[in-house]
Amino acid sequence: MKKSKSAPESLTPTNHTKTSESTLAASTKTLSQRFKNDMNDWLIPNPLSAFSMDKEELRVALIQAQLALQATREAQLENVKPTGLLVLVNGMEEAGKGTAVTQLRQWVDPRLLKVEATIGAPPAKNQPIWQIFTKALPRHGDVLIYFGNWYADLLNQVMRLAKKHPSISQIGEGNLTNKAPIEQWQRYFQQQLTELQAFENDLSNNGTKVLKCWFHIDKATLKKRLSAQDLTYLYQIDWLDDAVLDQFNEVAAALLRQQQDWVIIDGTDKEDAATQFCHHVLHAMQSALISSCEDEQTLQNPKSSAKSPRFEAETAKPFIPVAIFDQPLTTTGKNEDCKAALTKEDYHQALAEKQSQLAKLLRARQGRHVIFVFEGMDAAGKGGAIKRLVAPLDPREYQIYNIGAPMRFELEHPYLWRFWTRLPNAQTDRLSRIAIFDRSWYGRVLVERVENLTPPKDWQRAYGEINRFETDLVNSGAIVLKFWLTIDNNEQLSRFEARSETAYKRYKLTEEDWRNRDKWGDYVQAGADMLARTTTKAAPWHVIATNDKRLARLQVLDHALIHLKQVLN
Repeated sequence: MKKSKSAPESLTPTNHTKTSESTLAASTKTLSQRFKNDMNDWLIPNPLSAFSMDKEELRVALIQAQLALQATREAQLENVKPTGLLVLVNGMEEAGKGTAVTQLRQWVDPRLLKVEATIGAPPAKNQPIWQIFTKALPRHGDVLIYFGNWYADLLNQVMRLAKKHPSISQIGEGNLTNKAPIEQWQRYFQQQLTELQAFENDLSNNGTKVLKCWFHIDKATLKKRLSAQDLTYLYQIDWLDDAVLDQFNEVAAALLRQQQDWVIIDGTDKEDAATQFCHHVLHAMQSALISSCEDEQTLQNPKSSAKSPRFEAETAKPFIPVAIFDQPLTTTGKNEDCKAALTKEDYHQALAEKQSQLAKLLRARQGRHVIFVFEGMDAAGKGGAIKRLVAPLDPREYQIYNIGAPMRFELEHPYLWRFWTRLPNAQTDRLSRIAIFDRSWYGRVLVERVENLTPPKDWQRAYGEINRFETDLVNSGAIVLKFWLTIDNNEQLSRFEARSETAYKRYKLTEEDWRNRDKWGDYVQAGADMLARTTTKAAPWHVIATNDKRLARLQVLDHALIHLKQVLN
């Protein structure tokens, strides 16, 4: 088989059945050098000439950009961040979306272009509108075309609400009694669009660039193309109904006004629309490639990466660590009198009572998803607290996630992806709607910060990303409870020594645990900064002193009971 001259070495077939380490190293070096050379030769986009290519040139450029994008993952270069592209395809029925994607797939390597599609359904309760789509997000280095996506569900829901409460222009001048409901669905729409825009910006900042294409045709063209045999329409609306179509155009106009990063493609001529779409995808891939190089000036396409002043200001602020006075994170606040008064018998009685109350509250939450997050220093008692938390529950009601270092396939997605896909999900067959995280997404601003696993600009940006993520969860109806378990240095040492001397506890102790003690002060500072920046009204932290294990376990249950009562009432 003849090799393509433009294809990176690692992406072309080979006749060798075995590859030595030296050959593999040489291949990687060759791929790295070709990537660097080709970046300067044919990957820099030129917005002024992007649409002057003929079809042959466009096809070549698409394949080159597609392979180079995959090479950002395969080459593993120090100054190149693996980057993927998510293309959201929405718009009118029969506007040429399928034709455009079919054309693109014929012009690129179809094995490297993923396609997903939905037509829109009412959003699931108690979870963000984007959540069910995250499992299919592209790996870094891949391109995914997503028909429908989260905007299909949003448009489906808004059209249902708008049908109940039509626009003022449809009511008539003499009857404005439905003004409040109109504002209600419009307010819901605006809030969802704002949250989705923030979610997409966070995707882009974490290696998944987003291109949004809206295909449009006029009413006359739509009527000509619609077939009476079409039973299931996009967004599940009747496109033959003039009133429904007018309402949809009103909703679409509101979407495009608020989110100005959509590329609008005229679908009147499907062939021309397909060519335009391919050009936009090419330019988005090239822009993603440039942004993947940390030592290059990122070239932003104003149509594909619009950022609000809030996001720009967030990344521009200098990071100032919070001051720590008397080490509040390691002060137990333990009351010796209280400890003496809490006998073992009293502890077990209080524990049983609180567990019973917790079980009743959780079973009275009417299906709302619950997410427990446990963070804290090593040996602070996270496992013991979780054990007492779930004791009164049926094992089918909950899932416990013990979070460690990410797997390679998880590293090929935004860092929050491995947590998005573990959240309680109404679309799965799993009965549980309670998720308990023993360590969590806060590793980004704790261990990844302290161990220099993530560049400062990335973990500093993560505070805002995490706050938006948790706010989306709470706004959707989920309940988020976060616990920071504190312990002092001497007590940690005592527990480490006890673990090393106890056979059935020895597995809990690793060399890394001992090494981390040398960075105690760094972890305390990281924890203090985390608490200061991620305690929000939507998801506040509950700080528990754990030098006294029994008292700490009761306090975890107390905080959970108080929080659940407040939320459920």
